[in-house]
Amino acid sequence: MVMGSKTKIFIVLEFITGGELFDKIVNHGRMHEKEARKYFQQLINVVDYCHSRGVYHRDLKPENLLLDASGNLKVSDFGLSALSQQVRDDGLLHTSCGTPNYVAPEVLNDHGYDGTTADLWSCGVILFVLLAGYLPFDDSNLMNLYKKISAAEFSCPPWMSFGAMKLITRILDPNPMTRITIPEILEDEWFKKDYKPPVFDEKKDANLDDVEAVFKDSEEYHVTEKKEEQPTPMNAFELISMSRGLNLGNLFDEQEFKRETRFTSKCPANEIISKIEEAVKPLGFDVHKKNYKMRLENVKAGRKGNLNVATEVFQVAPSLHMVEVRKAKGDTLEFHKFYKNLSTSLEDVVWKTEEDMQNR
Repeated sequence: MVMGSKTKIFIVLEFITGGELFDKIVNHGRMHEKEARKYFQQLINVVDYCHSRGVYHRDLKPENLLLDASGNLKVSDFGLSALSQQVRDDGLLHTSCGTPNYVAPEVLNDHGYDGTTADLWSCGVILFVLLAGYLPFDDSNLMNLYKKISAAEFSCPPWMSFGAMKLITRILDPNPMTRITIPEILEDEWFKKDYKPPVFDEKKDANLDDVEAVFKDSEEYHVTEKKEEQPTPMNAFELISMSRGLNLGNLFDEQEFKRETRFTSKCPANEIISKIEEAVKPLGFDVHKKNYKMRLENVKAGRKGNLNVATEVFQVAPSLHMVEVRKAKGDTLEFHKFYKNLSTSLEDVVWKTEEDMQNR
């Protein structure tokens, strides 16, 4: 994860202690079918989620699959990944990349390819490796290797079950138009055995106060004498720094899916806070208030856990306030749905949206 404040850029990495799936194969050889199926099910869940967000990995292989302390699979190294915005007018990607033994035939043909079906081919190669202990396509001569891949020239070992062979054959179909899709894989009898759909329930509460302190660089987190709180005043320079061109945070957002937005209001600050609290509770959010800041937490977990939204009221002028609404945790698309519902409920409070202010 990459995060940015107005003054700092942070790279946050998950600490994975189980090593690479590749090392597990090298050290112990081929896996039992039950174990291989478990990892393949997790891999399909991850790839399906990435594709639903317009992200195509393009370099899936056992070396890029890590295991955590509980043996759960984690996909890493998105250095060659592509976003949906990189698709050309023909609806295809055109950059040939990836590891030769795992790359799909249509990527080698250099006529454009669908990132979804190309990633799925790599998943099929990985499943073969897990069950067989060796690569389905391998040759010391690169041109011979490409010919084998283009013709899907491989054979399954005799110890592989018929169900696994059938699924692998449908994935390693050299024609991307007839290749099995992820929804079809989820319905496959071999795949469905002991399958556990992904869940995003939070196992424990996380206190984000320290993270907020780092990002805000604010005296709010220092020990001070108690006094009557007022909305944080905002001068012209701070308003300018929040523009899309100068805010480092916007460097890391997809253009269509912003993680924060702002609106102005002529209502008193206390009324704005009360109106927001009144609007979000029917939407299933718990409200935590501190002065003119609020943390809104959805009690129901979504695709990426519980959606958390942070809001803060700033004073631009005695009769004008600006309200910042940003995603603190959870899914960006769910945040946009939340904000759409919130803005509808606050029609009598909102004076100008961020888009209006940018156009002025």
